[in-house]
Amino acid sequence: MCAPGLIEHVRSRLSRRTFFKAAGAMAATAATSSLVLDAAEARPFPRFSRVRDLTHALTPEFPTFFGVPGIGMKQLKAFKKDGFNLMEWTVLEHSGTHIDTPIHFAESGAGPDALPVDDLVVPLAVINVVAKAAANADYQLTPADIRQWERRHGRLPSGCCVAMHAGWGRHLGTAKFLGKDDGGVLHFPGFHPEAADMLLRARRVAGIAVDTLSLDHGPSKDFKTHYAWLPAGRWGLENVANLDKVPPSGATLVVGAPKIKGATGGPTRVLALV
Repeated sequence: MCAPGLIEHVRSRLSRRTFFKAAGAMAATAATSSLVLDAAEARPFPRFSRVRDLTHALTPEFPTFFGVPGIGMKQLKAFKKDGFNLMEWTVLEHSGTHIDTPIHFAESGAGPDALPVDDLVVPLAVINVVAKAAANADYQLTPADIRQWERRHGRLPSGCCVAMHAGWGRHLGTAKFLGKDDGGVLHFPGFHPEAADMLLRARRVAGIAVDTLSLDHGPSKDFKTHYAWLPAGRWGLENVANLDKVPPSGATLVVGAPKIKGATGGPTRVLALV
């Protein structure tokens, strides 16, 4: 926008024809500058028509790895008495739909407050292993599953999240979700350590996700996938919901990780832009 009085000053010193030539040049220069600025500031954003919620509601009854409630709630203020409602939460970080950050399985590393935000809005690749998981509750997603997905949909997008869709969300609320046997061993699918190694070495992937309780399958005692994946500066999502509602490729994942300093993860609102 021109400074006050500038047009009048220019008009007084130019003929009518010269004025309009100069004004046209000024307008063209301003428009060009604006376009350059807009282009510099603009960031590409994926087009989408729907938003899918990939998050389970967190309740005290939601299963946790240690068998204790993931959340407790105490009412501190009530509307009828105080004019507003206020709850105090007691939360187990790794409960419900939640994020594992690098520090979760390492002596040092990023927590949720230090994750680059560019790594939290990423392409989503969903690998369907529902039939294999139905036949074997201890199934582990393998490099072969990844290569099969790529034959159908092309190479994994750079910086994406690879999600294992085992169909396990339908078992929530039943004993099948944990699959605990008489010996206390859990049974549910996860990522094979070799798949994690392939994604680390041969692809550029920001995170992995599962619709089960853990990135490692239920019987794991050494948590090799966790130890390989998280200390490498990657994140993981567990107990992701509604993976059957998103396509195998083409969606964008939005990870609403909590920005809590000193945390190792936390309950997370996960969305898919479809």
